[in-house]
Parts: sequence; structure tokens; C-alpha cells
Amino acid sequence: MYHIIEKDPYLKPFENDIKLRMSRYRAKKRQLLNKGEKLVDFANAHKYYGFHRTENGWVYREWAPAADQLYLTGDFNDWHWTDTPLEKKDNGNWEVFLPGDTLYVGCKVMTIVDNGGNLTEHIPLYALRVTQDWKTYRWCAEVWDIDEPFEWTDKKFKCNEPLLIYEAHVGMSSEDYRIAGYREFADNILPHVKDLGYNTIQLMAIMEHPLYSSFGYQVSSFYAASSRFGYPNDLKYLVNKAHEMGIRVLLDVVHSHAVSNTKEGINQFDGTTYQFFHEGPEGDHPAWGTKLFNYDKPEVLHFLLSNLKFWMEQYHFDGFRFDGVTSMLYHDHGLGSNFNDMSMYFSMNTDVEAVCYLQLANDLIRQVNRKAITVAEDMSGMPGMCEKVSDGGIGFDYRLGMGIPDLWIRLIKNVKDEYWNLDQSWRELTFRPARTVAYAESHDQALVGDKTIIFRLADADMYTQMRKSDHGIVIDRAIALHKLIRLLTMSAGGNGYLTFMGNEFGHPEWIDFPREGNNGSFKYCRRQWSLLFNADLKYQNLNWFDHDMIHTAKAYNIFDEWCPRIRYIHQDDHILAYERGDLVFVFNFSPNRDYDSYQIPVSYNETHYVLFTSDDARYAGFERISRDPITPWKNDRGENILNLHLPSRTCMVLVPKSKLR
Repeated sequence: MYHIIEKDPYLKPFENDIKLRMSRYRAKKRQLLNKGEKLVDFANAHKYYGFHRTENGWVYREWAPAADQLYLTGDFNDWHWTDTPLEKKDNGNWEVFLPGDTLYVGCKVMTIVDNGGNLTEHIPLYALRVTQDWKTYRWCAEVWDIDEPFEWTDKKFKCNEPLLIYEAHVGMSSEDYRIAGYREFADNILPHVKDLGYNTIQLMAIMEHPLYSSFGYQVSSFYAASSRFGYPNDLKYLVNKAHEMGIRVLLDVVHSHAVSNTKEGINQFDGTTYQFFHEGPEGDHPAWGTKLFNYDKPEVLHFLLSNLKFWMEQYHFDGFRFDGVTSMLYHDHGLGSNFNDMSMYFSMNTDVEAVCYLQLANDLIRQVNRKAITVAEDMSGMPGMCEKVSDGGIGFDYRLGMGIPDLWIRLIKNVKDEYWNLDQSWRELTFRPARTVAYAESHDQALVGDKTIIFRLADADMYTQMRKSDHGIVIDRAIALHKLIRLLTMSAGGNGYLTFMGNEFGHPEWIDFPREGNNGSFKYCRRQWSLLFNADLKYQNLNWFDHDMIHTAKAYNIFDEWCPRIRYIHQDDHILAYERGDLVFVFNFSPNRDYDSYQIPVSYNETHYVLFTSDDARYAGFERISRDPITPWKNDRGENILNLHLPSRTCMVLVPKSKLR
């Protein structure tokens, strides 16, 4: 019996399904690997295919089994499509050698494919750099040396702390109306991340994508770091600098689908859809308009697994956040499924080939770096998602707590806060089938058509009431709830925490990338850091709250404890209190009721100190909570009781004297 079945008795009826999962996994490894090999030995496609400098020239190789002929064209031959043919080798491989300096770094090139006499132009599959001409909007590859020198200084880097993720998009990290770059992100944003206390950045939109407004989720060139933000060594500079600061770097990897473009993408590279993807409707995502990989095909696994190894070895990424895992796991992509029955995870709807790929991917990643981190974007709750592959699981370290932002949006949109159900919210926050990264909002909630938490709460008042000297019913409520929601989510909702760039200080408005519909405007595709640094505005107070919240969580190692321990919950009074680690968290969600001497039970029979409260003036509060030490007393049940002053819409964090740091 596998460990995940022993751990979860509800899986016992599906023991044969788990066994089948593991037998497929072992069979696929036997198919891919020679005797004595590991996945790390197999995943080397990038070391063979693409452009490679030799002692006396360059060699270029591709895999295009259905092609009748391949050609290389570009600056080096004045773009004559058929002047430079490749030679066909075994197993659908093609190769050409160009002597001396025929090719050179930065030389623009494209691959011409002949399939049945039809010549088509394509970006090379393993291109390391792909650029767009902003006058013609034409995309093409540039020859780049995979062994381009770079002086790494991160050999001794290590970070073993639970995940505190700062999700970021390099391009929109400047306040200017433009696309920002890797180096300025490293120099300008990383110090802010470090100061806040986050130990991990999760970078979006790194893998090259033709449509900027796709947020990087429609990948075209899987081995190319987006040229919009700079050169390959610029990305290495960013990662290296993060490591020097003690910050992990995760890549938001997109292996769940690919852009359907045939010139810029990998679709129909050899003239067929089935080279990488399923044929027919199975190969098309009904909601995204993208192409879906055939994860059973060894050559596809070679391409994708090598891609993971490439990003780790070439750019020193410390792991991955896997996008669209739910879409991968089910033939209906989880669209419309509520997953309220365990049998839904082990049915004809489950894509067992995708399950196997994810197991292989997690195995490979640990072989490259045993301390690497993987996070699954899965809302289905697939059993074993964060269990070891050897135990019958899929192998991720964390899953995203995708139901948590849905909870807050649902409450803010549909329920007056005096009617928020604390019992239901507590159950949703603390239901933890796997190690979870909690978040109140990510980039998803900031996109045009949606709203961030602060903007939902404040709306137009953000434009007129954010001065520290201004107060109004709407903005005071918005700021108070913004703080309560974030502290509750961080301290109770998971085993790690995530915020999106700018949300820590309540960034106003939405994200809208430049596009035809807004006349190419960058107005909403940037971060207004000047709001944070304006000493007259409350954005600064929200940032200080986030800073102190994160540093408190780290200082007291609250994630060492799997779940918080509920101490008190009273729906009618809107009071919630719990302990995690050595800290006591107390919330009053009431919009209008202040409590004097409210009795909260605690574990330690000793004086408690208030570490910080949301009502501190530093956090745009009203200083209604005293910092005087609080001594507990025993009630008739022998419980240790603290008498607390709990003003409306406030929270506080306390620590017993013996645990004070």
C-alpha cells in the first residue's frame, strides 16, 4: 500500500487507481531511459538541438520528423530561403554545419520547412533569443551562444525557509510608460522585496511569448528568455543578485499549453500538428485557444523535461510554479467541475498521461537540485499532489490556495461585512489537504475586468481620500479590512504566503496591457511606486503593515506549525482568535462594535505583550489599542484568559513573555 493511501483512508477504494498511476510512471521511465540512466541523463535536448558553437564554426540541429527538407535562412545568406539546406539524419533529426564566422552571436535567422512542397517560415525550436522588430512587428530568432560567459557568485546560496513569495512581472515593474528590464528590476525592485521580508520571487512572463498582454501564458519559444526585458545575461544578473540577497527565484513555467501560432510558436513546425500536440479537438484548449501537448510521446517529454533542466542549469532558477495544472490533469480541463466526489479524480476524465508527466517533471527537478521548490496551480485538490512520487503522489512541494482569494472576492462582492460568516471562512482557510501557499490576491485578481481587494473596497474614494490627513467611512473601512484580510490569510491560510507586486501597499486600479483596445497605452501596465514613497499618502502605511506582518511571521517561525489552533470564535460578536507557533492572533471583524475586557483564552499562563496591531498609527490606524502588558487570569474551567480591548475592524498579535524575541 502506498503512503498516500495510508495517510488518507478515503483513497482506499481507489487503491488500484493509485497502483495504475505508479505502474504507468515506472513504464514510462523504462521507455525513456537506458539501463542505469536517470531522468537527468535523458533531459539534455538543449545540449544537442539548436545552435552550438564549435572550434571551427557553428552546428545547428532540429527535430522535424515529418518535414521533407529544412533550410536555414537569415542575415548570413541575405535571407535566401533555400540556399542553406540541412542534412537529414536518423530519427527525424536534421543538421547543418556552418564554418568559421558564417554565423555569429546576434545574427538573425529563421528555419524554412518544406512539407510536401509547401515552404513555411518558423522560429527555431530551441532558439535562446527571439526578438521582434517594432517597425514591422516581425519576430525572428537570433543566434546565441548557450555557453555565453557569465560570472556567477551564488555557489553558496541557500534558502530553507517556508515560501514567502513576491509574485512579479519584470516588464511592468517600472512607473514609466514603457517595458522595464531585468537589470533595473534587479537594482530597483529586489531591494524592496528584501526589505519587506519576502524570501522568494516568482517571475512571470519570462518564457518568450508573442502577445505581451497574455501575461506570458501563451508561450511561443520555450528556451528563450523574453527579449522585451533584455538579454540572457541580464536575466542571469537578476537571478544572481537575488541569490546574493538570500532570495529564491521561481520561474512561472507554462507546460500546460502553447500558443497556436505556427511562425512564432512550435505549432506545425514540421508541417504537422501531431509533432508536439494532440490532433483534432483533443489538441485545442476550448477556453484559451491554445494547443495541448501529447504527454505520452517520448519526444515531447524530451522537449519539456529538458526545458526544465535548461532553466535550472542556465539561469539558476530554484524551482517552478507550474501554471494550469488543473487544465493538464483533466480532459475537460476542470471547466465546470466542482470536484465534490473523490471518484472525479480517478475517472475517464483524468488525463493519466499528464499525471505521469508531472511526476517525471518533479522527479527530474530534484535530480538537478534536490532543494528545488515546485508549486502547483491546481484548484481541483487532486489527491497526492504534494506527496512524494515514491509514495504514490505527484511530487509537488506546495499547491496554491486558489479558493482563498475566491472566498474574499465572494464576501466583498456579495455580503455586507457585518454578515460575514467567520465559521465558514475559518473552515475554508484552514482546510489543508496539502502544503499550501495562501494568498488574498495575486495577478489574477488585478487584471482588467477584475479588481484588487483595495479597489473593490474603496473604488473612487482611492482618488480623493488616500491622504493621511483624510478620513471617510469608505476609505477607513477599506484600509481596515485590507489589513485584516491579509493578516488572517497569511497567518491562518497556508504553509507559505504570496502577494503580487504592488498589492502590498494597496496599488490602485487594475492591470491592462497595451493593446489595440486601449490604443497601446501603458497607463495601467506599470507600478506607481511614487504612491508608496509619498509620505503624505496611506499607501506607505499599508506597506509598513505588510513589512511588519511578514517580518513577524519569519521571526516567530509560524509556518513551522502545520495549522493554527482555534482558541475562540463568536459569529455574533465577529470575534476570531487563534494561536500559531508562539503567537496569538485576535480579530474583531465587527464594523461598529468595540469591546472592553473581551475574554480570550490562551495557552500560556504568563504576561502577554502586543507585538503589533492594525490600529497602530504607523498602519493608518487610530491608536485605540494599548501596548501595556496583559496578565492572564484563570476562569472556572481553568483556562488562561486575557482581557483585551478590541476596537471594531482591528486585529492584534500577542506573544507570551517567555517567547518574546
